[in-house]
Amino acid sequence: MATIGKKELVKLIAAKMNTTQIEADKFVNTFIDVIENQVAEGNRVRLIGFGSFDKRDRGARRGLDIRSGKPITIPATTVPAFTSGAEFRKKVKKIAEESK
Repeated sequence: MATIGKKELVKLIAAKMNTTQIEADKFVNTFIDVIENQVAEGNRVRLIGFGSFDKRDRGARRGLDIRSGKPITIPATTVPAFTSGAEFRKKVKKIAEESK
């Protein structure tokens, strides 16, 4: 399994859209920026079939300090979350099964 970074993603999008890598990079940066800002403001971004981006609140919880082994309290926080859509899951499963 390979890892595709932003640079490779931009190249793939540019080729698929028949545009320059500069334009594809602008698109990717804008897409990411809009999602980050909307989620940070508390909005859910739904891309039907692909998935949803939103934020989740994690409550405070107990943990262990790995150095000392003593219990600690991990403070509450808010984190970004992605939930894949049904069509995306089906496509990943189908391609994975075909490649076996």
